Amino acid sequence: MQLNVKLFTLTKRFPLKISYGTTAQTTNVWVKILHDGIEGWGEASPFSAGGNALTTDIIHSSLLQLAPTLEKFTPYERHRIEEVLIEANIISPVRAAIDMALHDWFGKSVNLPLWKIWGLDRNTIVPTSVTIGINTPDGARERVKKWLEYADIKLLKVKLGSKEGIEADKEMLLAVCEEAPNLEIFVDANGGWSLSDAVTMGKWLADLNIKYIEQPLAKGREPELRELKAKQPLPIFVDESCFTCQDVSDLANFIDGINIKLMKSGGLTEAIRMIHVARAHELQVMFGCYSDSALTNTAAAQISPLADYLDLDSHLNLIDDPFCGAVLQSGCLFPNDLPGLGVEYRAVSA
Repeated sequence: MQLNVKLFTLTKRFPLKISYGTTAQTTNVWVKILHDGIEGWGEASPFSAGGNALTTDIIHSSLLQLAPTLEKFTPYERHRIEEVLIEANIISPVRAAIDMALHDWFGKSVNLPLWKIWGLDRNTIVPTSVTIGINTPDGARERVKKWLEYADIKLLKVKLGSKEGIEADKEMLLAVCEEAPNLEIFVDANGGWSLSDAVTMGKWLADLNIKYIEQPLAKGREPELRELKAKQPLPIFVDESCFTCQDVSDLANFIDGINIKLMKSGGLTEAIRMIHVARAHELQVMFGCYSDSALTNTAAAQISPLADYLDLDSHLNLIDDPFCGAVLQSGCLFPNDLPGLGVEYRAVSA
């Protein structure tokens, strides 16, 4: 099995600001595995989940070092490959890219899309939310208008946790609600609140009929979730606090749902485990993304019938995505009938 990697740069149409930073452009890694004349594709995206940043340089270097190790395996040994990578403490975006590529290879080898292999029903896929980053009230209004002009959007996720405090959060959210009075709205603080602010905001947001709060407290402050859950009425989802199925079990008594991202989990294999563990604990499941192209979001779309909420919008905000795959229709991101991940390459104009 041969491994090849290639860097590619993605530029956001609108920079995204969250509680701990702003992203306008990223360089991701396109991973290709070749075996028996079939090529499987994966993607590794840099990210920071409220802690140490996993940069493009770190990801790229790790993949280059892994190439000789992977040559001794075939794509049929996916679980053994995963064990080897975990034993070697390989970072999650690298594992995600390889796992994605192995799944893509397998689907192509049997000429079936992954959603069919897993026996999933595309008709049960829920709409994906699109993201409104931290902004001024007027800036947030304008961003809502642009999204609504772009596509038939059904749901909005609003990033809160402004450095200016919860009053700024409130002003921005009210502007979004006024601009999109008929859309369902979720909020994500990306760990930008204190416990007291999270309690206050939870009660205020409940009065606005907001559906849930995502990551109200920063990674590392998980013990405070018990008190928060007892003091505010909205469901709590965790993102930065939850990477693998072990995290799901550890937090299950203090949360209502988890946000699974392929770059955090290490790929589709662990994502599916996390879904099973979450369901065993009667938790809800969301799929999210970082600065991912259509390659990663199409991979997540393959298992999206298993999710309660979807936030797979990063590729919709790109001006130079080299990939196309899942299609947005009536607010839903549907995987296609092509084999494997169902992703194709398209040349991007300079």
